Amino acid sequence: MTVASVVVVGGGVAGVSTVAELRKAGYAGELVLVSADAVPYDRPPLSKEYLAGGRDLESIALQPSQWYAEQEISLVGGAVAVAIRPDTGEVELDDGRLLAADKIVLATGGRAARPAVGAPSHVLRDVTDADRLRTSLVPGARLLIVGAGLIGAEVASTARGLGAEVVLVDPLDPPLAAAVGVEAARWLHGLHADHGVEAVTATVETLLETPTGVAAQLSGEPDSREFDAVLLAVGLVPETGLADAAGLETSRGVLVDAGQVASHPSVLAVGDCARLRDHHRAEHWEAAQLDGVRAAATILGTEPPPAAAPWWWSDRYGLHVEGVGEMRSPDAMHQNVVRGVLGEPPFSVFTLHGERVVGAVAVDDPNAVRAARRMIDRQVDVRASDLADTTQNLRKLL
Repeated sequence: MTVASVVVVGGGVAGVSTVAELRKAGYAGELVLVSADAVPYDRPPLSKEYLAGGRDLESIALQPSQWYAEQEISLVGGAVAVAIRPDTGEVELDDGRLLAADKIVLATGGRAARPAVGAPSHVLRDVTDADRLRTSLVPGARLLIVGAGLIGAEVASTARGLGAEVVLVDPLDPPLAAAVGVEAARWLHGLHADHGVEAVTATVETLLETPTGVAAQLSGEPDSREFDAVLLAVGLVPETGLADAAGLETSRGVLVDAGQVASHPSVLAVGDCARLRDHHRAEHWEAAQLDGVRAAATILGTEPPPAAAPWWWSDRYGLHVEGVGEMRSPDAMHQNVVRGVLGEPPFSVFTLHGERVVGAVAVDDPNAVRAARRMIDRQVDVRASDLADTTQNLRKLL
């Protein structure tokens, strides 16, 4: 079947990647991108440079506004899809318009998890959230951040840079151990105290609005604490409403196959809203971007790029952190190898299974992660002593 028209619903990195890859690969049919924002923008800066006021919306656009016309992509900005009809190939917008599509790509992303807490609180998922949060980040403001994952840690760093007093609460000790390994996680979490953030291992039992702010009761503490603002950074909920209403299979995301095809052959799903069957969802930037590449290949009937080890990055307190693959705690099958001195950037930590690298994390050492990714993808045998030797050029081990 010739695909004459494609409608992509969602203007995040996954959606923009899909339309960009289709045009790059020579797709000449009608291509429509529906975006709730006037111009799609990048989300990682929302917790960092944009939140700090160092970048504006135009500077974080995923593509310049004129790019869409140049690529003959119809950008329907400021619009929301309210229904998809896979059998008839229709996408209905909130203003009543109907868009025709041979293929529909859902790139609807997710919404910030917002537990019922009983008091006003912030989340951080879009520019409106960031703009609202920024008004609370003034010198001396008391900010409670619930959740010390990547977003919570990045906002803590930004808020301290703006002069706010920050308390960061998470029940895990240390947070991010599953992503970076216990040793690196403990050091990274310790950076908060080094920069004046109070990191507390606890849960938030209650949040109550008061005449002057929010009273938070933390587990294990006899008295509540008073804050001017609260940020909930406790995860993401995939946005599956359109898929659910259309009768597609969903379970913690829109279920897709290896080509990003959902349970209806006319629908694909990419990015944070999608979940490969029998796998966990990947919520990192590059994972969403690569979903778009695979979806484009499926629509065009071409071979997708080979799978690569998952990669992510984060920034806090002027340090750049990257990870690839799967970090594991040392056991009978795995060992961790430190390159450099842990806690003295630049350094990196590798997880080895036998003589195969399966994961790595690095602070201010992107070359180490780049080499580790190639080692994982190519299944190269390496010696722990060579990884640990800082005089050894890692590229020569490939």
